[in-house]
Amino acid sequence: MKRVNVLMSTYNGERFLHQQIESILRQDEVDVVLTVRDDGSTDKTCAILDEYQAQGLLTWYSGDNIGPARSFMQLLKNADEADYYAFADQDDFWKPKKLFAAITQLEKTQNKSALYFSPTAPANSDLQPLPRKEITPLLTFGESLIYEFVSGCTMVFTHELRQIMNTYSPSYLPMHDVWIYSVAQAIGASIVYDPLPYILYRQHANNVIGTNESVRQSWINRWKRFFSSEQSRSKRAQEIQKGFAPLLPQQNQQLLKNFVKGKHNLLTRIALLRDKHLKCGNKPTERLFRISLILNKY
Repeated sequence: MKRVNVLMSTYNGERFLHQQIESILRQDEVDVVLTVRDDGSTDKTCAILDEYQAQGLLTWYSGDNIGPARSFMQLLKNADEADYYAFADQDDFWKPKKLFAAITQLEKTQNKSALYFSPTAPANSDLQPLPRKEITPLLTFGESLIYEFVSGCTMVFTHELRQIMNTYSPSYLPMHDVWIYSVAQAIGASIVYDPLPYILYRQHANNVIGTNESVRQSWINRWKRFFSSEQSRSKRAQEIQKGFAPLLPQQNQQLLKNFVKGKHNLLTRIALLRDKHLKCGNKPTERLFRISLILNKY
């Protein structure tokens, strides 16, 4: 069986932690290693982790409160070696075939650097299903520069991709899943999208992500993000260029160069508006990106 090191970052997650850990340890047909980093919990999270560690079922350590993105990246850096790596949130529930389904599809790729992801199945606090939105990603590097849609808790990736990710630590770090997916697309890793969900993704008071928001609310939230934007797209592109430019295929190098240059050059931004590679599977997001290009707020 293939070994998967599942990396979980916790923070005050006592309410659902037992159930999530059990769902991870009961994965079918894989050898699961569970590694947890606690991000400064003040509830009973650490006591729960102690219980499982005493039974030899996981390894955990604690650190300063640095937020989920850097906590997960630190986990990735410090993780023991395995065939594959996966991220886990503290409050979801994994179906028994989640990891096996991912590995089965990853092993069909010809590229040693490969990443798998899937949608989630939203659920309420009691794991009763909620309506799910479908996504139709194009799975291109250009799309990854403008559209953030990958859920880290669904990601499984190879040892080789993990090694590449650990060669560079960005100064500007968006969420870990956005960063890893963008880099994987940039360097030409194989990307596997599975349209079947294998995670019950809890929606509760401490985890409001807008999965079930109305169309009107969805647009309101898009505009709020747009006007409060820290111009994360261009910052992320700059970090990819700094850390991984030599690894990019020529076409991706040129697109990235123009994307970064556009922040300081009007003619380049105009050219980006017509660039066929900057398409997106979500048309509202694509339209807002083009507005941000015109206003130089990307």
